[in-house]
Amino acid sequence: MSPRSTASVSRDAVHHPVFARFYARQSVAAEPVIGAYRRELLAGLSGRVIEVGAGNGLNFAHYPDAVSEVVAIEPERILRRLAVSAAVRADVPVDVVPGTAEALPVKSEAFDAAVVSLVLCSVRDVPRALGELRRVLRPGGELRFFEHGRAPGTLMAATQRVLDRTVWPPLFGGCHVGRDTLGALRTAGFAVGGHRRLLVPAKGPRLPTSYCVIGTALRPDSAP
Repeated sequence: MSPRSTASVSRDAVHHPVFARFYARQSVAAEPVIGAYRRELLAGLSGRVIEVGAGNGLNFAHYPDAVSEVVAIEPERILRRLAVSAAVRADVPVDVVPGTAEALPVKSEAFDAAVVSLVLCSVRDVPRALGELRRVLRPGGELRFFEHGRAPGTLMAATQRVLDRTVWPPLFGGCHVGRDTLGALRTAGFAVGGHRRLLVPAKGPRLPTSYCVIGTALRPDSAP
């Protein structure tokens, strides 16, 4: 049995109250654009799923009926409370649990699929987080990802690097806009499958945050 959403912790591993409130408002406002990517990200999932960095739970409404349970990990207290409210409204069972991507509070090889959605940009230790995702997936399990990514142009990629080394992470809850998601997945031992790069939003000026990648990766059958 997984931990319950009522679990209490004496201290939050991640605490960004100002950013959490900003993110909660901004993410809801962006849902007319982002909602379509959430549906694409989660389409066809089944069985037991772990979602890491669930935020305020906007993915929950898009899980297909074939999903038997979602264990949603969220380290930030304010966002976790909002996620608990979203879980009540979901069509599939969702259990919201405190925890961090680098130390998932669940058993090994316990999940058929894992989901990260605009999360790897903000974790403190990407290799460790991906190692944890690989640990909790069953052999052959699928990782779905929708993440910020490195821009293809030299000038914009340089701008991302400057932002990531200076003002962006402190202002936006640890977010880094220019991480190499696909490279990190391959280094962690995942087999990257179908994916596509996209601009979010698709129209309008291109910003350092516009470059994203959505796709799937598999945990190999062999143990890590």
